[in-house]
Amino acid sequence: MAAPKPRSTRSTSLCDSLESEKLEGTTSWDALEWTKVEPVTRTVCHANLDILLEAERVVLEGYGVVLVNIDEAGTLIVTNYRILFLSEGTRDIIALGTIPLATIEKFSKKVAKIQSALRHTDKSQSQRLLQVIGKDMRIIVFGFRPRTKQRRAVYDALVKCIKPTRIWDIYAFVSGPSKYSNTNPKVRLLNEYFRLLGRSSYCASMEMIEDGSYRISNELWRITDVNSTYSLCQSYPFALIIPKSISDQEVLHGSSFRARCRLPVISWCDPGTGAVLARSSQPLVGLMMNMRSNADEKLVAALCTQLTDQGVARRKLYIVDARPRKNALANGAMGGGSESSSNYFQSEIVFFGIDNIHAMRESFARLRDYLDTHGTTSSDGMSSFLRHGGWTWGGGNLSSMSASVSTLGDSGWLIHVQSVLAGSAWIAARIALESASVLVHCSDGWDRTTQLVALANLLLDPYYRTFSGFQALVEKDWLAFGHPFSDRVGMPMLSGTGDITYELSRQSSSGNFPSPPMRQASGSFPSQAPSASHGQNDYSPIFLQWVDCVSQLLRMYPCAFEFSSTFLVDFLDCVLSCRFGNFLCNSEKERQQCGVFEACGCLWKYLADLRSSQDRSHAHYNLFYDPSKHNEPLRPPAAALAPTLWPQFHLRWACPSEAQEGELDAQFRDMTVKFLELKKAKEVAEKKSRETTIAVELLTEQLQNERQLRSTAMNLAMKASKESAAVKRAIEALGCKVQFGSTGDCAVGIEGNPTESQMTGSDGSLQHAGKSDFSVSVTVTDDVSNNPIGRACEALCPLRTREGGCRWPDAGCAQLGSQFVGLRANFDAFDQLSIYDSYFQSE
Repeated sequence: MAAPKPRSTRSTSLCDSLESEKLEGTTSWDALEWTKVEPVTRTVCHANLDILLEAERVVLEGYGVVLVNIDEAGTLIVTNYRILFLSEGTRDIIALGTIPLATIEKFSKKVAKIQSALRHTDKSQSQRLLQVIGKDMRIIVFGFRPRTKQRRAVYDALVKCIKPTRIWDIYAFVSGPSKYSNTNPKVRLLNEYFRLLGRSSYCASMEMIEDGSYRISNELWRITDVNSTYSLCQSYPFALIIPKSISDQEVLHGSSFRARCRLPVISWCDPGTGAVLARSSQPLVGLMMNMRSNADEKLVAALCTQLTDQGVARRKLYIVDARPRKNALANGAMGGGSESSSNYFQSEIVFFGIDNIHAMRESFARLRDYLDTHGTTSSDGMSSFLRHGGWTWGGGNLSSMSASVSTLGDSGWLIHVQSVLAGSAWIAARIALESASVLVHCSDGWDRTTQLVALANLLLDPYYRTFSGFQALVEKDWLAFGHPFSDRVGMPMLSGTGDITYELSRQSSSGNFPSPPMRQASGSFPSQAPSASHGQNDYSPIFLQWVDCVSQLLRMYPCAFEFSSTFLVDFLDCVLSCRFGNFLCNSEKERQQCGVFEACGCLWKYLADLRSSQDRSHAHYNLFYDPSKHNEPLRPPAAALAPTLWPQFHLRWACPSEAQEGELDAQFRDMTVKFLELKKAKEVAEKKSRETTIAVELLTEQLQNERQLRSTAMNLAMKASKESAAVKRAIEALGCKVQFGSTGDCAVGIEGNPTESQMTGSDGSLQHAGKSDFSVSVTVTDDVSNNPIGRACEALCPLRTREGGCRWPDAGCAQLGSQFVGLRANFDAFDQLSIYDSYFQSE
């Protein structure tokens, strides 16, 4: 795959200077000087690089283009990803005129002659128009100046960019995975299988897939790798859930009896009752409906297995054919058909009568035309009375109003939505209320079957109504089981050589896209020949219709879904834009061949990053979600299954003001945002309060320690005072004079009859004084044991005997170290002091 070009790379455009092309005083359609503008080729300005996405490059720019829907003049930019329309004055992006290239269903050139209302003249002006019809319900028209060849340049650029020559030139491949890379979808599929089998303790990985160790089972069902190389069925996933009693060899035999080898497999199983929801394609019973397959009948019968206290039993089986009965019989002439209840024990066949993809496509187109005609931003710029302040409905009277309303019903879209809703509710009720198993199929088993099975899953399992569950549901039943997104969305598909299998048709100056050839059957069932009215156009809004059904359930059960309607709209926009690779190609096998998982960004990661940017205040979160209120299957009654237009999607382009959330919802969201802000502020305040409390407790502990130290110091001071008094009394009792200084020094004077006296100097040495009386002054230091004064004191002590003993042994005078007089006194001895006569006897 070629490396993407830098974002600054541009091709030549029609104009380069915005100032030279600004309109004089107005941006109105009729104020343009259509006949006086000559074509000019200039280089592209580089003023709008900030609006481009990563790897998005400008192909062409045109100035002075008018968006007819809203009479807005501006700049039209064609890039390799989308059409951008910028306002002439503010250079802001106009959302209505900005559309991804992959979202465009078709485009065509038109010429219209419209009277100029502002000039008040009878002269009609020829307007060069380019109509762009989107898959997202919008019809937009751009007006170009005559004789500038701008329209031709834009048209050619769209032809080239919308359908690239190689699938790897699609923007999803050019932009690369960027920061939106994710785990391999095969790993996520296995994790969902493990959850369904009650084996959530297992964690899937690529190593597990490579060595085949994912083949686990429970009491009734097992995961098989019989399709690991897609040799069994090219449109099925690599791993399948089948009955435990069915061998892989029986699976191979049974697959040949189903169209495109899409044999019956399990999509969901009830963890409580063991009932299952299975899916397949139509059986190949033939025109006479007399063809049978023992392997297929055994496989279907195994879906009814039920474990009881008495052993294995059989439960009721419903086989749902989503088609009208007549269509099923018609398919018998081509080798298909439907089952016979006589061949499948304890079964009941039910037909739902849902129309095929061609009817859905035509119904969608009629609904889009209705909204464009009667909306506030109609594509012809004049049919909507609301925009011009008229007082009539569509330019008519009450009859015109009634006729326009009936047009909505004639589109049939809401009827089709109701059919899918009712069928899914019926399936969910059979499983939830009767504990019956249900097998669903249509013709190929990848359109109507997927709609019904996925919606029934959503009703049955509350997990699928969360963000992670919704992702698992879409990846399992839509992507893994081979809904042909490339065909239905109208994007390039991968052929055997890796090239695009079709080219653009430019007949009648139209941008309509012929569809790729019919997908080859992997079984013996031949493809249907398309009718003349449909040609080979396989585009159909099947997935969009299913998301519409989800929005209807969200409207009926606002507390049951974690996500909001805004999330569904953004999700659909991402799917239709093909900005990410998740929904490219027609099957898991094709996406693997193209290397989509490694080369493209992941839509789910992108949406998750959007939500994480604002926590639960993001618009994707449903503020009314209450998981405890709807923790069981949803069983909507038939009377509640009356669908309405989905305002956020159907009306956002035709009636933008009416498409916004209701006033109460908006106020509630604002109040919730404020509540979350207050809650966050409360948490911050509580955190500071906890920190302050901890600091106060620490200071209190320190204060208590200080008090204890103070008490200890006071006790020591009292003890020292007591010691001083006791020593003083003891020494004075010996006839000595004791003086304690404020510095802690102690002076002891001893009186006697020696002929000379000794005094201590400042350095602690003994000094002799020439006096008759013997007087000694001793200064006691901290280290008495090494102090010569201490030794002198010991030598001159009057209580010492000549033998070195002590006349006062209880005082412990010989143990020096007291901080007062060089001795450590025994205070208890002082308290018990008694005067012995021998103390004062002369030697």
